[in-house]
Amino acid sequence: MENKYSVVIQPREIIDPVRTMKEDLGEKIGWFNSKNSLAHITIFEFTSEKSQLDKTIQKLFKVCDTFTPFYVNLDHFDSYDNGAFFIGVNENPKIPAKSIIKRTPKTSTISNIKKRKTNEELNLKIIMKKTQDSVGIKNIKKSTQPHVSIARKLTPENLKIASELFTIIDITFLCKEIILREFDPIKKQFFAIETFPFGSNPQPELIQGSLF
Repeated sequence: MENKYSVVIQPREIIDPVRTMKEDLGEKIGWFNSKNSLAHITIFEFTSEKSQLDKTIQKLFKVCDTFTPFYVNLDHFDSYDNGAFFIGVNENPKIPAKSIIKRTPKTSTISNIKKRKTNEELNLKIIMKKTQDSVGIKNIKKSTQPHVSIARKLTPENLKIASELFTIIDITFLCKEIILREFDPIKKQFFAIETFPFGSNPQPELIQGSLF
């Protein structure tokens, strides 16, 4: 029997602020898709027999060992035509020298007092693509645009409510690991089963390619 799995980025820094936003939205519109899901950035989803899962786990450990931790900044809200309301990723994240967390009943932000650019900054989309390619699994459900979902399948009316409720966001986190989650068909939620830390050991060809 095949089980459903997802590979995600799920930093602790975003879980509580996004949970608060989902609760605030729920007070306005009631239940919605993804209301109880912990905040994350999906890389890909797949199905697999448990007997084959170890091979995928080893491949994920191997590719993550080549990645170097980098900062990601979430700085805007947006939506898709399918009714998804989400937090978008800043294409030019910066390292915060110091941060202050500010929370209100309707939004959560991290305001950076001072920031500086890093030469070691890696592109989130590249990390996602390399992870997807590394596992060699056919028919995986890939995510190409990194984002953190607040809600899915909202009606146009509820999308309007969400966009008016949440207008400002500024959260920065250190992307230092990838997480493998398994779907629980009874609870109908994904739960983490393995963590793959970034090892900062890039392959020689990656080092050479970065020079050009």
